[in-house]
Amino acid sequence: MIEFDGVTKTYPDGTTAVHDLDLRIAEGTFTVFVGPSGCGKTTAMRMINAMIAPTSGVVRVAGRDVAKTDAVALRRGIGYVIQSAGLLPHRTVLDNVATVPVLLGTSRRTARRDAFDVLERVGLDPALANRYPAQLSGGQQQRVGVARALAADPPILLMDEPFSAVDPVVRADLQAEMQRLQAQLHKTIVFVTHDIDEAIRLGDRLAVFGRGGVVQQYAPPDVVLAAPATDFVAGFVGRDRGYRSLSFRTGDEVALHDLPTVRTADVAALGLDEGEWRLVVTESGAPQGWIDARGVAAVRSGSALADSTAAGGSLFPRGGDLRQALDAAISAPSGIGVAVDDDGRVIGAVHAEDVLDQLARQRRADTARHNSGSRDGTGPQRDSAP
Repeated sequence: MIEFDGVTKTYPDGTTAVHDLDLRIAEGTFTVFVGPSGCGKTTAMRMINAMIAPTSGVVRVAGRDVAKTDAVALRRGIGYVIQSAGLLPHRTVLDNVATVPVLLGTSRRTARRDAFDVLERVGLDPALANRYPAQLSGGQQQRVGVARALAADPPILLMDEPFSAVDPVVRADLQAEMQRLQAQLHKTIVFVTHDIDEAIRLGDRLAVFGRGGVVQQYAPPDVVLAAPATDFVAGFVGRDRGYRSLSFRTGDEVALHDLPTVRTADVAALGLDEGEWRLVVTESGAPQGWIDARGVAAVRSGSALADSTAAGGSLFPRGGDLRQALDAAISAPSGIGVAVDDDGRVIGAVHAEDVLDQLARQRRADTARHNSGSRDGTGPQRDSAP
């Protein structure tokens, strides 16, 4: 348990970074501090491991006031990941990961052996173990940073905008890796970001910080989206928060339709009418992109297939959520979403109208459950802002 009781941080120049913060972060949960730049998110997080001392109030970790706890002992139980990874440039990947266990008294041989296991846990090829940070991509460096934070198996993990410096594709991969790790390890994670989509994807609960270091709302992400506590929260999560809220609705029952496809080798022989699209797939059934009559004509004229197909849009993984299903349908140039199985093979088509019909059915079911709960006194209880 991490607790903030009436915590305020005011600097000598009069700037208040955090104001009267009251939070309870349960053990084993993933809590995201989210908000615009300069709103006190990082300051609040750094108070947890005593890197910053509060002006007033108390921060407790496992029931102990951090101000009265030996800082070295406190930080032994807290992993810390920052944006630039903070790796030691003169040490190999393996030795970077083994750093903290060695400092805690583990023999270098044992620490290095264990470091191999941690590298695999965060999805890094052990073949990278003897490389130096400068020889890694940004995404690989961030994975090493996470591995180093996990190496001593701390119960708490603090992450300060760790993925903001990498490109969107790598960032999505790292987010998925964090979700997988948390499902396995059940750490108490406090994660700082200014990206509301990242916060919604990762967090069990969001603490939305506003200007002056005031927490505007502290609640699960679906509650923040459905019922913003203040005008500030409503503005921060954006006008498209209804679209984002689809992430919390299952797409299991969205209808799949037959999807006409063509194998790569057969494109040149394809006959299409104007405005008609066909999905190009590999021999294994993986989607490559959409092609229309102009694309087929270009292939016949000698153009490369890759130059003649339109971007395929996003894909809907079967068993995904309604946001993924709707995005697949509306992002495809054909207006037809592509559903794939766990191996990436095409299994059918998704239509936007079916996604909206499924949303309407789920809302009717929600209303029926709410009305039933209201009558028998067992209706759901909503978290409130502190």
